[in-house]
Amino acid sequence: MDNTPEYPPTADSLLAILRRLRAPDGCPWDRRQTRDSLKRHLVGEVAELLDALDRGCPADICEELGDVLMNLLFQVVVAGERGEFSMEDVWRGIIAKMIRRHEHVFGSARAETPEEVAGLWQQIKAREHGGAGPESVLDRVPRSLSALDRAAALQRAASEVGFDWPEASGVMTKIEEECGELRQAFDSRDPAAVDEELGDLLFAAVNLTRFRKGEEAEALLRSANRKFESRFRYVEQTLKAAGEAPQTASPERLEELWREAKRRERQNGPADLPSPVK
Repeated sequence: MDNTPEYPPTADSLLAILRRLRAPDGCPWDRRQTRDSLKRHLVGEVAELLDALDRGCPADICEELGDVLMNLLFQVVVAGERGEFSMEDVWRGIIAKMIRRHEHVFGSARAETPEEVAGLWQQIKAREHGGAGPESVLDRVPRSLSALDRAAALQRAASEVGFDWPEASGVMTKIEEECGELRQAFDSRDPAAVDEELGDLLFAAVNLTRFRKGEEAEALLRSANRKFESRFRYVEQTLKAAGEAPQTASPERLEELWREAKRRERQNGPADLPSPVK
């Protein structure tokens, strides 16, 4: 007879499982985990969730959401062991914050557009901190963001106080200016100058994404990565079918296949990439 306990599909069940794994007679691996080690695992799980979202596969999205939730609840279990807070404290805090910061829905405030909602949000946050704002509008940009996401967040924060280009054409001019400075740096054969100008060019390119009012720079680069991967895999597979390898193919042959991959992509759309191996 199977004596495995049954757990209904709820957050409480997952919390109970994690506490059982952390018990003295539980799992040695789970018992060894700390807040810092779990933080590293969470970064990886969020990356896998983003990949599943990019691929639009419901089954993978469902699975990766579960992995992310497990990591979040694991942090709650660790906090409970340290006597810091409980799951109820987390629920209470986020529910109160969502109601408090949506006065236009749960209170008497009015906000008819996303821009008005953002302004109201900032007013409410300022009240929560006693009316004292940060020393800089950039203080609220987390340092733990990826460099790409942080560049976009810094630019958005500066834009909110009027430090911005009036239109996208100004950013395009800035990108052209940075390209010219990068060429000069290459001509000077100064590695430090090249690095600096490359960084400036990347920062300017990120700035341009804000004017699209669409995807963030991080999402756009993930899409470009997937496009490159799809095309390069086609090159590899075509060479393999012909008994060749990228290492031995001529640059002309590689370029020919790359252009062929682009033509096929225009006709059929990007090829689906395999799911990452767990």
